[in-house]
Amino acid sequence: MTPTLTAERLDLNRVSPEIYAAMIALDTAARQDLDPTLAELIKIRASQINHCANCIDMHTHAARRRGETEQRIYLLSAWREMPELYTERERAALALTEEMTVLSGGEHVSDEVYAQAAAVFAERELGQVIAMALTINAWNRIAVTTRMRPPVRS
Repeated sequence: MTPTLTAERLDLNRVSPEIYAAMIALDTAARQDLDPTLAELIKIRASQINHCANCIDMHTHAARRRGETEQRIYLLSAWREMPELYTERERAALALTEEMTVLSGGEHVSDEVYAQAAAVFAERELGQVIAMALTINAWNRIAVTTRMRPPVRS
């Protein structure tokens, strides 16, 4: 039985503006020196894993505005099946994002995935990829917990 989702539970920006402001600052810092297309792919993929409808909606729209193709957006959850659609750097970032996002059951970021990312990103870039994955995971948890929902479009 699927639970019924109610309206948004609370507005974090209203009740804890200092936390919301800190998240905005973290998001801004994570985006520095990171390719905007890569940042959106990271945000979409983590949001898919976390079942965050609000963030999936927001970041797929943002990716489209940046010129991302429908095919790459639609196939992002199956990127390993179509590696030719994504660059080596994107694949490394997506693998790292997935392992950072799914940490249950004793899982961890493997040496193989970390080494793959470290091989294609400069140290600063790798730090930014990690920060972006960390940030979107935090946003996802806020949005899912407070039941932030995207607008229904016709």
